[in-house]
Amino acid sequence: MRDDETALRAAFEQHGAAVLYLAQRLLGDRADAEDVTQQTFVAAWTGRDGFDPERGTMLAWLLGIARRKAADRLRSVARHERVTETVRAQASPPAGPETPERVADRLLIADELSRLPAEQRRTLELAFFGDLTHHQIAAATGLPLGTVKSHIRRGMATLRRRWEVDGATPGS
Repeated sequence: MRDDETALRAAFEQHGAAVLYLAQRLLGDRADAEDVTQQTFVAAWTGRDGFDPERGTMLAWLLGIARRKAADRLRSVARHERVTETVRAQASPPAGPETPERVADRLLIADELSRLPAEQRRTLELAFFGDLTHHQIAAATGLPLGTVKSHIRRGMATLRRRWEVDGATPGS
């Protein structure tokens, strides 16, 4: 194990600058490139058994990992931008009177939503708070339409079960 740590340190000292350079060229942002460099060496550490010197050099292996990590980062940024633009394009909801019941309902719903898995919560928030259609959510998130529908259906079923058990349905 200690030999592995020494080898990782040596790999970072020898190839870290090249990995950082590639990541910065692909991403165009120094902070993102540093994150990708760190992720690359963490992935190399956890997947060290997958390195085969007969298939290529250490540098080539590390740069391959870095390219995949940079592509993941670019997809994540693009997905976030699509969601942000889709939500911004929506009209603001009409302002209504803020009654104590409405505030309590919103707090109850927000609490229950926070307990859902992240993808279900995100699709429900886009559907109900963002007033997006299933197709718009799929376009904004990059998720397949069937997955969006499944997330919404499962999320709604979970919320319904919780509210039925608690006897506290919003708006009642």
